[in-house]
Amino acid sequence: MKHKIALAGCGNVGTALLEILHEKKKELKDKYAFEYEVVLIRDLMKGTIMNDLGLDMGTVLGELHERNSFGAFEQASGPLGELLKRSGATVLAECTPTNLKTGEPGLSHIRDALAAGINVTTTNKGPLAVAFDELTAAAERNGVKFLYEGVVMSGTPIIDMVKNGMAGCSVLGVEGILNGTTNFILTKMTDGATYHEALAEATELGYAEADPSGDVEGWDAAVKVVILAKILFGQSIQVKDVARLGITQITPQQIASASKNGNVMKLIAGIDFDTFGIHPYVMPREIAASHPLAQVGGAVNAITVKTDNLGEVTLTGPGAGRRETGQALLSDMIRMSR
Repeated sequence: MKHKIALAGCGNVGTALLEILHEKKKELKDKYAFEYEVVLIRDLMKGTIMNDLGLDMGTVLGELHERNSFGAFEQASGPLGELLKRSGATVLAECTPTNLKTGEPGLSHIRDALAAGINVTTTNKGPLAVAFDELTAAAERNGVKFLYEGVVMSGTPIIDMVKNGMAGCSVLGVEGILNGTTNFILTKMTDGATYHEALAEATELGYAEADPSGDVEGWDAAVKVVILAKILFGQSIQVKDVARLGITQITPQQIASASKNGNVMKLIAGIDFDTFGIHPYVMPREIAASHPLAQVGGAVNAITVKTDNLGEVTLTGPGAGRRETGQALLSDMIRMSR
């Protein structure tokens, strides 16, 4: 079966997905029997292009790399739901910017696709944060797949590891470093920088946004905790239910004190589980230098899953990056094809 891919959002991540698909087309067919055509690309700034027989990826990528536009193509018009049907799309890759308040425009995109009987993969945390139950129910009701590996640790496959690699285990708790920007800042502060110096470098390197509050105040990590609570424990919570404290008040003196005690300061996102239920949190903590999470520096993410049968299992890998996040979309699509 040849899969027909629609892409909503052709920024850094969407473009990286197209690059990977183009570069690896033969390898994906030979190794995974994954054959595809990209039939629809929609982007708020660049417009919409469509060809139900498949867009020429060489030309698309040439236009994106040279002019950051779809200038060589005739624009398509109409609501996304209608275009998905006209293009014959079988899977939507949704990677528009995250809106944690409304989930839009990604939420509407995913709703339209699922209602049309189209599989969906997304790296967009917003729709899951505000409508997880609704979307998973819609996928089940319409007999399609809804996958979202990239929403927690980008291309590092924490969701697949827990759902498949740890099948049969009971998860007793989880703790991790789920925001690369704050981990980079704390690593730099451990090396002697002030908070503001470290933040400035993170911004210059592209780790932090112009408004870094979503990262440094713990909101991004809190949303990931909400998603993990549903995936790991089947519990529906909201961001306001997460005990949250960011890193803006961390001082060099606190960093030095932690080091003197043989510890490392990290922003830890986690869920404790006991007879009273789950206890989600995001907060700076001193952890022993011998702990696996203490060894994770820079913009890298890591998570330790506490289980009954395997004890503690720690997974480390990139938690951000255009190509890494594009890989999460691809891995979801390959999983769907199986």
